[in-house]
Amino acid sequence: MMKRQILVIIMMISTLGIYSFNKYNANDAKTSFASFYHDKFNGKKTASGEIFSNSKLTAANRTLPFGTQLKVTNIRTGKSVIVRVNDRGPFHSSRALDLSKAAFDSIGNPDRGTMPIEYEIVD
Repeated sequence: MMKRQILVIIMMISTLGIYSFNKYNANDAKTSFASFYHDKFNGKKTASGEIFSNSKLTAANRTLPFGTQLKVTNIRTGKSVIVRVNDRGPFHSSRALDLSKAAFDSIGNPDRGTMPIEYEIVD
């Protein structure tokens, strides 16, 4: 009987702990890495149906709704750009965004291939 009571108490503490510390908000800034699209994708259809252009300020994300505006900041330089989600990806677990080359180039060095970023939804 005592073991069962202890087990119930531990389960209650665990459950309450999860709820009290889970203050996640979808609009909070997140950190990750970003890469950019290869030129071979120019003129191809994105997942949203839009034609991709490396000269526009757009991005791919696995879950955010199409049309979501994001402020993306290069953590190394502090430079920021506003992009619009119009595609799905990247399909690499360590990256949250694929940026158009124009967006990547405006805040980072394309020679590096990826950059550490912070991103947040803007209205």
